[in-house]
Amino acid sequence: MATSFLSDPEKQELAAAISAAEEGTRGEIRVYLEKHGKEEALDRALKVFRQLKMHETEGNTGVLIYVAYDDRKLAILGDRGIHEKVPENFWDDVKAGMVANFAEGKFLTGLKEAISKRGEHLKKHFPSTDHNPNELSNEVVIGDE
Repeated sequence: MATSFLSDPEKQELAAAISAAEEGTRGEIRVYLEKHGKEEALDRALKVFRQLKMHETEGNTGVLIYVAYDDRKLAILGDRGIHEKVPENFWDDVKAGMVANFAEGKFLTGLKEAISKRGEHLKKHFPSTDHNPNELSNEVVIGDE
């Protein structure tokens, strides 16, 4: 089932962007899209984070980008390993960029920029080691399917 938010080729572009952003870092990025958020964005993102087992990554370096596109809700959630090393406003610039792009109808651009920016920060704070498996799928998760 395709969403009207992103086409299958666009979802593949995002998976490739996630793969590129994770190079050189121990961080794991996931994107979760759904048409309607059933609750506040951060609360929903936390449930999705657990559902996707993102809290089980080595070093607790998972990052979830959650979007309920018809409800115009979004949240970016990082695991405790990330929050131990980054400032409180770590996600603000990424969220602002996403909101600006989304307002112009540039959904793919907004998501790709968010992924890229998080990758840059993850490389700085969580550089890869000799043992750096890809612990989580890079595929975009569609919650409505």
